[in-house]
Amino acid sequence: MSCCDETTARVPSTDVSRRSVLKGASVIASVIPAARSGDAAAQGRRIKLAYCSQLLCGVPYEVARSSGHFKKHGLDVELVYTRGGSAAMAALVGNAVDYAATSLDVAITAFAKGANVKRFAVTGRLPLFALATSPKAAGQVKSLNALEGRTVAVSGLGNADHALTLYLLAQAKADTKKVKFATMGVNLLEALRQSQVDAGMVQEPALTLLQRAGSRVLVNGMDLADAHRYLGGTYEFMGVAVRGKEVEERKTEMVALTRALADALKALRLMNGSELIAALPKEMTTGLDTKEFGEIIARHRDALYPETVSIDLPAAQRVAQTLVVGGLLKSNDISGLHDTTIVGS
Repeated sequence: MSCCDETTARVPSTDVSRRSVLKGASVIASVIPAARSGDAAAQGRRIKLAYCSQLLCGVPYEVARSSGHFKKHGLDVELVYTRGGSAAMAALVGNAVDYAATSLDVAITAFAKGANVKRFAVTGRLPLFALATSPKAAGQVKSLNALEGRTVAVSGLGNADHALTLYLLAQAKADTKKVKFATMGVNLLEALRQSQVDAGMVQEPALTLLQRAGSRVLVNGMDLADAHRYLGGTYEFMGVAVRGKEVEERKTEMVALTRALADALKALRLMNGSELIAALPKEMTTGLDTKEFGEIIARHRDALYPETVSIDLPAAQRVAQTLVVGGLLKSNDISGLHDTTIVGS
């Protein structure tokens, strides 16, 4: 399960969601009809690119689609919306799609298990997580060390959010054995809001809702300053992978794909919240408070999305190290996973 999986079109229809940014988000289907992705036939054959459907993850891909950057570079890209990054990677490994855009932890895990995949472009440079307290615990829990003796909610033990929490605690020299973990799945937001747990790893727009309710943010992985302070720098996130055996035959296509995504990254930095929301398929935004969510995207945009699609190997190594500390990876050696020759070709 990737860090995208917790909030991918599965937020429960609660009282909070009906009157806030999240209202109606649960109606998003696990797979939106692929016809939404192709604006018109491009010069090349249609290629299928899967991603997890998490809104913040998909912004560069949706901008590339809706603004015609794929078409400009001779590509007819069909975006395939899966329920979670792990499902997108499984679709790639199983030959159901041509490319998969996932968080790096998903690619590393698949690679460590023997999947022949190559990651060649990056569209996200920070984790989509923030560690926040419940409103009730905000006055007492003011640091990572203060989580000792407390209960922290994660989507599931062994997931990326769990591994990242363990890493943050270890860096703060907190005794992880004194921290209790509650696996809440998709109910994490509501459990935090109602102070059933003391803290938890959340994404947006859950973070905004919790802050409004009085929660304290201990570490915001979506903030560059916090990333440098707690993670040592940027933390490679979303990126595109292909089956390793097909690199040579697809190289021209891969170069075009990186150029289209690079154009999209440049374009989205100049777009306002309304324009960014308009780039997303209507099926994804039905029921959302689009004005507020557009403001959320615009607020995080410059931090979350890199200026280029070039792979940052030190940032990738930080992700591998968190997986080692979290017990999800035996070694932080990920040599062979990345192909840095495509960007700039």
